[in-house]
Amino acid sequence: MHPPCELMTESFLPSMRALVSRKLNSEGFSQGRIASLLGITQASVSIYLSGESSKPFEELSGLGITSEEAERYSSLLSEDLKKNPVYAVTTLYSIWSDLLGKGLMCTAHRKDYPFLAQCDLCMKTFGSYQSRGSEAIDHVSRAVSLIESSGAFVRVMPQVSVNIAYAYGEASSVDDVVAIPGRIVKVRDRPRSFMKPEFGASTHLARILLQVRTVNKQLRATINMKYDERLGAILRKLHLRTLKIGGAYPKAADDPVVEALREAMRKSVDLQFDALVDTGGPSFEPSLYLFTEDAIEAAQLAVKIAKMYASKKGAR
Repeated sequence: MHPPCELMTESFLPSMRALVSRKLNSEGFSQGRIASLLGITQASVSIYLSGESSKPFEELSGLGITSEEAERYSSLLSEDLKKNPVYAVTTLYSIWSDLLGKGLMCTAHRKDYPFLAQCDLCMKTFGSYQSRGSEAIDHVSRAVSLIESSGAFVRVMPQVSVNIAYAYGEASSVDDVVAIPGRIVKVRDRPRSFMKPEFGASTHLARILLQVRTVNKQLRATINMKYDERLGAILRKLHLRTLKIGGAYPKAADDPVVEALREAMRKSVDLQFDALVDTGGPSFEPSLYLFTEDAIEAAQLAVKIAKMYASKKGAR
C-alpha cells in the first residue's frame, strides 16, 4: 500500500519547512526559535538554511506547485506559526487537502506507482463535490468574488491577510464554520483567494464568530480587516456600533484575542455591536472584525468601507 501521505512526508512537508525556515530567518528569528516553532531540531533548520535556495521550489514543482504558490503557502504558514503552531497545522492540512481534492498530486503519485492509474480516492474524499453544506460553501464563494472584484479592498487588508467566516446551521464548533483555507491575499494589488471555501478552514476567525454568537445568534458572518484611526472615523460615520479590545491580552491563553473578546463581552453593558476593534499590542496587529447576518452582507460592507477609505472624502 502506498498512500499519498508519502508525498506529504517525503516531498511537500520538508520543502515547506525549508521555505518557512528561510522566511523566518530573514525576519530575524534565530535558528533555535525557528526549530521550536516548527517542532524540529536546530540541526535540521541549519541544513534547510544552508541548502540550495532553489531546491524546495524544484521539489514542489515536481508536485505541480508553482513558485508563486509555494511562496504564498510559506508566507501563510510563517504568519500562523508566529501566532500559534496549531494554526499552522490547520493551514498546512487545509492546503494539502485542497491539493489532494483537486487531483494535483495524482500525476506525481502515479509516476511512482503506475498501478494506481485508475485511483480517484483523494478527489472523492477531499474534492469539491462533497455535499455537506454545499449551499454555505457557495454562499461564501459569492462573498469572496465580491471582495476579489474590488480594487480598493487591498487598501484595508492587514498584513496577516483576510478571511471570511460563515456559521452554518447551529454552528457549535469551528468545524461548523465555513472559511477560506489560506485566506485572501494580495496579488499584484488585487485581493485573491486561491482555494475554495470549506468547513473548519479558520480556527481564529471561527472562534471569534462563535464567541459573538453566544449573545447574538443572528450574526452568522464575519470578515477581518486592518484598523487605524481613519477606519475608526469611517465606522463612526456609518454609525456602526463597536466593542474595543487591545493593549494587553490575557496571558497563557490558547487564543489571546478570543480570550480578550470574551472578557470584554463579560464586562460590557451593551452587547449589541456590529464590529470588534482590536487596537493591537506587542506582536498583535491592529485589526477590525465586522459582523453581519450573512457572508455576502459582510463582503458588501467591507467593500463599502474600503471605497470610503480609498476616497479622501470618505473618512471626513
